Amino acid sequence: MRTLLKGILVAAAFVAGTVVAAEAFERRGDDVFLVVAGRQAVPNMDPSLKYDASRRTFFQAMYDALFKYEGTPPEAKPWLAESYSVSDDGLTYTFNLAKDAKFHNGDPVTAEAVRWSFERTLKLGQGPSWSLAPVLKPENIKVVDDHTVEMTLERPFSPFLSFLPWWYVLNPAEVMANEVDGDYGQAYLVDNSAGGGPYKIARVEPNNLYELERYDDYWKGHEGDLSGIIYKVVREGSVQRAGLQKGEFDIVLDLSPDEFQVASRTRGVETSTEPALTSFGIKFNTQAEFTDDVNIRKAIAHAFDYDALVKIFNGRAQLQTSPFTDNIRGHVEVDGIPRQDLAKAKEFLAQSSHPDGGFELEFVYVQGFEAQRQMGLVLIDSLKDLGIDVKMVPLTWANMVERMGSEETAPQMICIFTTPISNDPDAVAIQYHPISHGQYYGSHYLDDPDLNAMIEEARAAIDWDEREPIYAQIQEKIVELQPEMFGMMRERLVAYRDYVQGFEYTPVRMTSEIDMYGLHIGQ
Repeated sequence: MRTLLKGILVAAAFVAGTVVAAEAFERRGDDVFLVVAGRQAVPNMDPSLKYDASRRTFFQAMYDALFKYEGTPPEAKPWLAESYSVSDDGLTYTFNLAKDAKFHNGDPVTAEAVRWSFERTLKLGQGPSWSLAPVLKPENIKVVDDHTVEMTLERPFSPFLSFLPWWYVLNPAEVMANEVDGDYGQAYLVDNSAGGGPYKIARVEPNNLYELERYDDYWKGHEGDLSGIIYKVVREGSVQRAGLQKGEFDIVLDLSPDEFQVASRTRGVETSTEPALTSFGIKFNTQAEFTDDVNIRKAIAHAFDYDALVKIFNGRAQLQTSPFTDNIRGHVEVDGIPRQDLAKAKEFLAQSSHPDGGFELEFVYVQGFEAQRQMGLVLIDSLKDLGIDVKMVPLTWANMVERMGSEETAPQMICIFTTPISNDPDAVAIQYHPISHGQYYGSHYLDDPDLNAMIEEARAAIDWDEREPIYAQIQEKIVELQPEMFGMMRERLVAYRDYVQGFEYTPVRMTSEIDMYGLHIGQ
């Protein structure tokens, strides 16, 4: 495929005084592949459907969007759209596309492909559709010419550009050639790609291994001679850490805090610990038995030992003071956000439908994620004095997502790390609106008319001076409704070999999500 990199030697790692041989990356003849070990499988590769950290990592590798997030603080910058303009009334956006962009099969990326891709996502009504569906209708997306597309909104919408990086452009010819029974190509895209991004899918072993092959003709080019990237699903942190130290893995994602601490002391290993916009919470299913009672939710929230969260992460976290993490625009510290107070917890339980406890709640967490298992143990201990038992249920991420898909199957409590997909506060607020039901971040199934109205009012306003006080009220209202235990903001715990170059970070990415474009092997 291309000449093997020259001059790269076998590395050596020293851990606690022990020398561990580390063979750099994976070789196949003249081809070189980076190997990434992550916890989550990639159950579906269709960018119009559900998204999470593993899927977004692959979407960004296989597809392009009109805009892309870069930098810290995160900024949505033009990507496929080389330039754009906005009408004076804030309703019509005109995008001028890069003229040299091509899909993986050689077809040009055209304005019609953009129009069709947005129409497909809107009509399927899943994935990122929630972010624009209230303001953008398929009939209002117009092709001006081959490289110009125009979108007219139903009403002014401040966060519009901030959501565009997650609306990927697909090749309509390839997708529709593989349509089955009017499914818009959904079955085909479970394990195939139809994009024009820097990589294309080469091999899928479900729940085990996913291989990306470099697209040599990518319009923005490539740095280095990397042939591809292999993503392996490894659910045990100790196996991830040992593989990194031995050189079997080049990048490992979401190590447990203890394993990360060991890995970070390894010679030849670099780490990424930048703070993210990510929050951790234990979401309640507000429609399920017992947790449909706000007083029970508040009792649990006030019984929980929040300081244990920071200890579990070896101090690499801080407690939330609002449903909005600290770096979200419009964040306010909400008075009365729960902290451990057993007397107050008992007061709320006394006002509930089960004042003496005597029931069991299901707590679901990611299988093999040691930090989340420890959180479950803290929860068990915290609720003993309330007479509430906790049944811990480890599931793979794919099975968790499936269960969270409806209020009937969503567990009463579930461990979730959530990262806003935008630098606009609407990306957090909308998680507590019915439009997010069925998504993993909407697994609380909260539906409060007053809160819904505030969220809709804030996202429709243009002037920040008008929006800001509404978001303050929204944060206070969410805390009042207690759809989750608002936990902590944690640092990323990504570790990689020091020969991996081009590792870029922007806080809008999830803590275990990486941008594969630009990764290469250096001296």
